[in-house]
Amino acid sequence: MDSADSAAETGGSGDGYVPWSEVAPDAARRLLIAAVEAFAARGYHATTTRDIAQRAGMSPAALYIHYKTKEELLHRISRIGHDKALEILTTAAEGPGTAAERLDAAVRSFVRWHAAHHTTARVVQYELDALGPEHRSEIVALRRQSDAAVRGILADGVAAGEFDVPDVSGTTLAVLSLCIDVARWFSTAGNRTPDEVGALYADLVLRMVGAAQK
Repeated sequence: MDSADSAAETGGSGDGYVPWSEVAPDAARRLLIAAVEAFAARGYHATTTRDIAQRAGMSPAALYIHYKTKEELLHRISRIGHDKALEILTTAAEGPGTAAERLDAAVRSFVRWHAAHHTTARVVQYELDALGPEHRSEIVALRRQSDAAVRGILADGVAAGEFDVPDVSGTTLAVLSLCIDVARWFSTAGNRTPDEVGALYADLVLRMVGAAQK
């Protein structure tokens, strides 16, 4: 993980979201940020609690004051990230405008978040299998709600004659997969900003569903 990418995420990225501002006290937040960096750089299974504590400038014993296990840390990260993803998609799905306008808003904002917070998003989206059964079930339920938000927009567009989508469920999966994958490759060293990637992907998805071009 590029250190500039990490610094940009920790300080926010202009989208109004300050990463981990909902986590308190400060020591717990520092540990969470350190865990995100470590998991993104080395993977969950290769990361030790000592690695996380060292990144946070704390002792390994201090970590257990705030988190009982490494898996609890991953669950907290995943829960916050999936709550944010669901908020983004639900806001767009329930917003004003035509189905095309709502799909544009959903994809634009979802992609922008995955680009602006790509280090966090990689951990949130790609470490699901490392969670314990109870926590994994909880996160899968949130994913299903996100899926339903996008599927609802597509179904509305088909019903209104705005979209040509023979397979709404399959297209929903394709749209979400396309958006989420941005976290895997995006870098601040690239030649596109999160806003530009969001706009590009929104246009691509609208073409995918056969929406009339402006």
